[in-house]
Parts: sequence; structure tokens; C-alpha cells
Amino acid sequence: MSLRQEISTLATKIIKGLFCIPLFLLLCLTGLSQKAQPDDSSLPKYDLHTEMKTKGVVDEVNLLPLGTRKDFTELIIKSGDDKVHIYVCPKPFQEEMGISFSKGEEIAVTGSKVKQETLDVILARELVKGTDTLLFRDDKGKPVWDSRTGK
Repeated sequence: MSLRQEISTLATKIIKGLFCIPLFLLLCLTGLSQKAQPDDSSLPKYDLHTEMKTKGVVDEVNLLPLGTRKDFTELIIKSGDDKVHIYVCPKPFQEEMGISFSKGEEIAVTGSKVKQETLDVILARELVKGTDTLLFRDDKGKPVWDSRTGK
């Protein structure tokens, strides 16, 4: 192999190496800058085996922090002498769908009764308010909103 060919081959390897290093660094930085999906293991999980129906009158409408969300809508309804906590959906989804809740409204809820710390709550799958039927989860209990945006 001639000296000219060796220099040409060496120059090609150097150029490839110089191209690969920035590309490698870019890929590394891109991977590091992407946020890891937050661990929402603290969120209650919908359980089809505990699905139930209840109805009552809205006593309170609250926004509470739940998992990574800081804006989850909770309804507390009076059902007879009992107060029932209903976790509905993230506020952005509620706003996007044009849904509002007011104290004194009569509602019927289908959802999964689960424990959230020491409290029994119902994760709403379907809610009937007046003549409107609102769906918040599919038939398997998976939320219909985007978990990242809340919409």
C-alpha cells in the first residue's frame, strides 16, 4: 500500500471518528434530557373486581394532588348518611370536555372502590349527571385522558 493511500485511509478514519463523537454525545445528551416516566405506583389502580355503582348529591368539589398530578378533581357526595369520595379526572381533561360540577347536583357513579392510604375512594369510570353520561375510563378501567398532559 502506498503512503498516499495510507494517508487517505487514515484521513477517512479521522473524519469518521470526528463525526461519530459529536453524534454519540448528541445521542447521550438527548437520552439524558428526556424525562423518565414518573413512577405512579402511589396511584390507586382501577380494579374491575371492585366495580360498583352509587349515587348521591355533590357535597364538595376539590382539586387534590394525586400521583404526579396536582389537579385531580375529587367529588365528595352524600349518599344517605355516608360521604363517598369520588376521584374523577385531571382538571385539564374536565375543562377540555366542558364538564363542571356544583354542590347540590345529583349524580350516579360507576367505578372501582379502592383504598387510597386509609380512605375508601371510588375511581369513576362513568358518571351520570342529569341527562349526560360522562365516560372517564374505558371498559377495562384505563383512563381516557393522556396521563402526561391530563387532557
